[in-house]
Amino acid sequence: MASERKRKVCIAGASGRMGHMLIEAVRASGDCELGGALDITGSPAIGQDASAFSGHPCGITVTDDLATGLAGCDVLIDFTRPDGTLAHLAACRSLGVQAVIGTTGFSDAQKDTIAACARDIAIMMAPNMSVGVNVTLKLLELAGRAMATGYDIEIIEAHHRHKVDAPSGTALKMGEVIAQATGRNLKECAVYAREGVTGERDPSSIGFATIRGGDIVGDHTVLFAGTGERIEISHKSSSRETYAQGSLRAVRFLAGQQRGLFDMFDVLGLAGTDAAAAR
Repeated sequence: MASERKRKVCIAGASGRMGHMLIEAVRASGDCELGGALDITGSPAIGQDASAFSGHPCGITVTDDLATGLAGCDVLIDFTRPDGTLAHLAACRSLGVQAVIGTTGFSDAQKDTIAACARDIAIMMAPNMSVGVNVTLKLLELAGRAMATGYDIEIIEAHHRHKVDAPSGTALKMGEVIAQATGRNLKECAVYAREGVTGERDPSSIGFATIRGGDIVGDHTVLFAGTGERIEISHKSSSRETYAQGSLRAVRFLAGQQRGLFDMFDVLGLAGTDAAAAR
């Protein structure tokens, strides 16, 4: 029996750190191959071989032309910026190309646009592609249900100096899962900054603290602080490789989908819970 055709993957932000990691992961996979590489107009990478950085040229040229980059591809992986991702997604919708979106920082209106695109193509969108992070979200759902009262909840996240949005998309997802599990509305109970005389802590609030510095890939800790005890649930990333491998799992999952909006709970078979509903 002939082997199945490899899925052709286009990488957005091909010259960035995450782009390089994704290109390497695709090259090392046995069931995917690089079909296109996109970058912003003016990037020094435009016109260059997309994997030349690794010493293994692939014959795919980095381009800023969406139609050229997406031509013949099955799926786009995008870890760029919200405006760029939406432009890429519009082209994917027109061409019938699926999308794996790891970009964070979308507004509610932009999320509505993505949901509209998912009526025509299959999209997997998640603020974090790490298997470990998504297992952590399941643990947070359990902890939130058990400690909905009598415990103050704080989410602390740390990332590298180049990250432009705060709190991180992963931290916000953690807050959404916990709010869902505790019967709260994150938009109403989230506290993102404290300064000066703030008064006593509102027991129904979920606090966020953000750290930016150095080359921290991504650390997240959720603190449940009660009287006489505290529980900390943490996830620490030491490499972007986990995001790349999670993205390829999403690419494989989408192979069986025609249209719809999915997240990593769907990819990992963890959907069907209250946490999954907190998308």
